[in-house]
Parts: sequence; structure tokens; C-alpha cells
Amino acid sequence: MEAAPKNKSASKPSFEESLKRLEEILELLESSNVSLDELVSKYAEAKKLLADCRKALDKAQLSIKKFSDEKGLEDFDL
Repeated sequence: MEAAPKNKSASKPSFEESLKRLEEILELLESSNVSLDELVSKYAEAKKLLADCRKALDKAQLSIKKFSDEKGLEDFDL
């Protein structure tokens, strides 16, 4: 029996999708046609997306550090 396909809308967005959504929200917030209620709502959404992006970046950095440590490679700064 095959597993049911994953519901894309119920899954957590990728880093790239979250970053794109953050950019969209920023453009909206910079416009002058936003009600206070919508402003607060979009700010809350952006705050959650930003936290998710930071977690993804921290996880990637840890993976790179672990790989570098295992291979005896030096860290580098971006």
C-alpha cells in the first residue's frame, strides 16, 4: 500500500519560501494602504517567519561546522 502524498499546504515552508514571504510582507508594510489590524497581523506573521529563517540558518551553520570539524577544515568568515 502506498503512503498518502504529503499535503504541501500543511507542511512548513522552506527557507526560500519563508524569505520570499518576508519580502512580500515588507513591501506591504512599506505601502501606505495598510490598516492597523492588517499591520499588526503581518508583523506577527513576519516575526514567526524570521524566527523560522534564523533557526534554519543556525541549523545550516551547525551542519557546516560539524562537517568542517570532521574533515579537519578551517572555519571561514563570510
